[in-house]
Amino acid sequence: MREARIQVRDMVVRFGDNLVLDRVGFDVFRGEILVVLGGSGCGKSTLLRHVTGLATPESGTVLIDGVDITRCGDKDFHRILRKFGVLFQSSGLFGSMTVAENLAVPILEYTGLDEEAACELIRMKLRQVNLQGFENHMPHEISGGMKKRAGLARALALNPEILFLDEPTAGLDPVTAAEIDELIIRINRYNHMTMVIVTHELSSIFAVAHRIIMLDKSARGIIAEGDPVFLKDHSPDERVRNFFNRKANTA
Repeated sequence: MREARIQVRDMVVRFGDNLVLDRVGFDVFRGEILVVLGGSGCGKSTLLRHVTGLATPESGTVLIDGVDITRCGDKDFHRILRKFGVLFQSSGLFGSMTVAENLAVPILEYTGLDEEAACELIRMKLRQVNLQGFENHMPHEISGGMKKRAGLARALALNPEILFLDEPTAGLDPVTAAEIDELIIRINRYNHMTMVIVTHELSSIFAVAHRIIMLDKSARGIIAEGDPVFLKDHSPDERVRNFFNRKANTA
């Protein structure tokens, strides 16, 4: 049996009177790439925020390696946080810092490495995402795709076991997006890293996903789960088939 590293059970998220997610549940297995997809406003990024502990659901549980991060104490919560990295939708780089200084933030905060060792680790992480030589560039001096790579390098800085990526190819040209997809596949393959990716980009979904869950705004939860290639033509739900085939919903 596959090992579930992340287990979400009966998650309810509400903003005021607006019920966004209603009793959502799913697993993420060791070493897999799970893609969370769906139309605009369906709660993809909201779900990611709650699974990563950036927000607490109204009810339900989020277990990471058996620890419920919605209820555990600070010590256990920070121990679990050390296990994962996050690439934010906008890359989340500090504009006043160089690329190297951005990577140094988590390294100096959590590792206790001296300056020389930290610099070598930074260079290694930038090589991992093909950004060697850009250590001293400011975020405004590099392209959108390079910002995504820099954000990914920072997410990988502490050698996480689990990686969360929010729209890693959004706003990129097709060639650059394909390069990011290839990088994600390579990191997953060589590090056997568990990944949760939020995206609505069909090319990326078909390129990287081992399995998907699809959220729907009106359903306030999951309406499909499985292999995107199979669901494209064989899902019993017309909304799912329409999404994968770029068709408007007529209902």
